[in-house]
Amino acid sequence: MAVPLPRPHRDDVFIAVGGMLGGLLLWALGISPRVPSGDLVLWPQRWAALVPLAVTAACEPLRRVRPRTGLLIGTVALFADTVTTGSIVTIVLYTDLVYAAVLYGSPASARRIPWITGLLTVLAGVVPAALWREPQGLLIGVAVGVVALAPASTGWVVRNHRDAAEAARLRAEQTALLAEMDRVQAVTAERAQVARELHDMVANHLSAIAIHSTAALAIGDPATSKEALGVIRENSVAGLAEMRRLIGILRDGGAAREPAASPTLDGLGALVEGARANGLDVTLHTEHGKVPAPVELAAYRIVQESLTNALKHAHEGRVTVAVGQRDHVLDVHVTSPYGDHESPRVPGAGAGLIGMRERAALLGGTFEAGPEAGPDGTIWAVRATLPITEGDPA
Repeated sequence: MAVPLPRPHRDDVFIAVGGMLGGLLLWALGISPRVPSGDLVLWPQRWAALVPLAVTAACEPLRRVRPRTGLLIGTVALFADTVTTGSIVTIVLYTDLVYAAVLYGSPASARRIPWITGLLTVLAGVVPAALWREPQGLLIGVAVGVVALAPASTGWVVRNHRDAAEAARLRAEQTALLAEMDRVQAVTAERAQVARELHDMVANHLSAIAIHSTAALAIGDPATSKEALGVIRENSVAGLAEMRRLIGILRDGGAAREPAASPTLDGLGALVEGARANGLDVTLHTEHGKVPAPVELAAYRIVQESLTNALKHAHEGRVTVAVGQRDHVLDVHVTSPYGDHESPRVPGAGAGLIGMRERAALLGGTFEAGPEAGPDGTIWAVRATLPITEGDPA
């Protein structure tokens, strides 16, 4: 199936029409580069020069869509022009075809045409001068250089500049795209960090509030209800303080006060005491040196979220928290009684496990959570290994 010829550019059509009209005007005025001579011109009739002119002008619409085809046909027309009285416009149109073949042609054509025209220029100057033994023979080479080599070289220079500009534009677009990707990744990472902090800081207190409020509503004993309301108040105040701290971080320090310091491993005791106040039977074992602040924060949040999950999902029984340091690794191990629940005491969406896993991954550590066989039955175990950066801890 034949491939349809692409539509020529409008400017190329204007060039063809303008060239044809200009050539006709010069022909009507009798202006031509050569005079009839029996030695050099085979067709002395003036109308013969119009044929190469028309063919060359017809090649102009091909200068962008089929540049190599236009150049080949134009070359034949130029040779035909040399055996007539000729037309200056034919020569000018041919130089444009050479220029367009280099500028708009394939990369192979753009490389080869300047070399071919350069070789023809040298041969056209050297061979006639050697055969005629006349220096004037070099003028033929000059003429070929003006008609062929000069436009080919110009097209090569313009094409190089155009390709360089296009490459610079593509690099700019790629740089802008990479910058946008970095911005999106930074925003996503920041949002994930805020989500982890918000969940870890507030979920524990809200879970305790939900559990004790349920107990206060279900039990008719005034003393028990009063105790539950006291726990609710303590967790509400602590949750509000954590929310204020997070808002202060988001505001880059806040307008009136600095946010509280990040939790450390020294605060695990208070965290466990709070879990005991919420009704968990928790034991704590810690053995560690001074570790970097990011590792301390991650370990604290993992323990905090594990205790929150135990409060919401664990059966009655002992919850153990163990934090130990070995070589350049901090191990966090939290276990709680496990059993099949019809539904948790407080609904959850699994965001806590995702947050713990992300915290461990950000430090290059590992995280595992799931049921295991224990000495007293099935337990739910959370294990995190957090590498400690060598050097001075933060």
